[in-house]
This record gives sequence, C-alpha cells and structure tokens, in this order.
Amino acid sequence: MEMQTITVALPPRVLSELTARADANDVTPGELIRHLVQKEVSRTPAKTPNRADEQLVARLQRLLAPTMASATSWGDLRNRLSKKGYEVRPAGGGLTLHDRNGTRLCKSSELGFAYARFVKRFNAAMPGHPHKMQHLLAKTAAEEDPGDRFEFFEPF
Repeated sequence: MEMQTITVALPPRVLSELTARADANDVTPGELIRHLVQKEVSRTPAKTPNRADEQLVARLQRLLAPTMASATSWGDLRNRLSKKGYEVRPAGGGLTLHDRNGTRLCKSSELGFAYARFVKRFNAAMPGHPHKMQHLLAKTAAEEDPGDRFEFFEPF
C-alpha cells in the first residue's frame, strides 16, 4: 500500500501519552496513529453533503414551482405533485422531495418552498410531520384574529 506523509501537531501531554502507548504495544507512534485512524474510518462512513445537485434542483424548480405555489392545502399539494410523479415527505424539521420510486431528490426549501412557508399558507402542519409548528400557527391565528373590537354607539 502506498503511503503519504502528513504532519500532525500535538500538545506535549498528548504526544507523551501517544509515545507511552506506542511503547507499551511495541509499535511506533506512527503505526499507532495509522491503526487508530483506520479504525475510526472503518467505523463510520463518510457523510455526504445533504445538498442536491444544482442542475437537478434548477430543473425541478422550473417543473414544480408553479405546482407548489398554487397548492391550497396539504392534500392539494400531495395530489398535484403525485400527478407529476413526486411527493414531499417529512425530514428533520422540513420536507424532502421524492420521485415515484421513493428516491430523495432534494429539500423542498432548495426549491424555494420551506416547510414553514407551507404551514403558514395552509394554516396547518403537515399531517404526520413530527414538527407541528405551533409557534407559527399561533402567530398566524393572532394575526388573523382582530382581537376585542368593540364598536361604541352613542345614543342620539
């Protein structure tokens, strides 16, 4: 296996511990570091960026923006997207767009349609979504509620 050299700066205390452990295992500090790094790399897969391909997002935005913008409810959004072969699903605190096969394509927010935007527009959280967005719904209700309006009539 071909090796490449890297330089690692360590505090004196850590270097001392590394040297002591390497000596105790009858290996060099470099061998111990290689072993530990390999163990860590094997333990967890590298995380891939959660952002979708920009060209894909641009195409989806052109195709679906009018559909998403004209939806009037969660059911209407579901039906409109389904006719085009897509669906939105809860993901974390937002939504992701999936194709007919269930493949995740992008976040709805990458298309310009964040979950919060739909919640405000539909005045309801997405059915089954773990984030109910009560703070937005309460705010929307307060904005719509005219409050205690009293009309006073003076007797003639």
